[in-house]
Amino acid sequence: MQKRLYFILILFLISFTIYAITGWTHEKVISVQYSQLTKDAQKQVDCLAQNIYHEAGWEPEKGKIAVALVTMNRVQDDRFGKDICSVVKQKTNTVCQFSWFCEGKKLITNNFVYDQARDIALYVYANYEKINDFTQGALYYHADYVNPRWKLEKTTVIGRHIFYKEKVVYDDEQTKHPIKR
Repeated sequence: MQKRLYFILILFLISFTIYAITGWTHEKVISVQYSQLTKDAQKQVDCLAQNIYHEAGWEPEKGKIAVALVTMNRVQDDRFGKDICSVVKQKTNTVCQFSWFCEGKKLITNNFVYDQARDIALYVYANYEKINDFTQGALYYHADYVNPRWKLEKTTVIGRHIFYKEKVVYDDEQTKHPIKR
């Protein structure tokens, strides 16, 4: 009887270890190659990569992912473009949502940095629904050396960027029906 309990305990520990190591508690990320994407999907990844490159090319990896998340968060919001490229190229009146896009033809001058941006763009594009959004749903950000005086809720600071989302105000504190402002 003691041998059987010992065997069951060992089996449990092995199973638990495999369970912990393989990450069965988390959804698996999708690993996809750029060449496996459709032409339209490649175009969207390229737009995301360009945005990451120009907005956060010299930021740490987490900062690059954060810019990609903001871009993808905007795709999910009806007030912005319907796909990545239209979000990146969107203008409000004459102001570009991403400043680099209005500054004329921006060239890719560092292929290594661009390749990193494209790898991150591909990862975020394929796994957006599974990624922990550490920007907390941010739709906006700016560099730490500017002060746009936005009346938004700051969510986080990553590298040289400060991230924001709209403040949520409730129409009734008891029912908690949110009104975005």
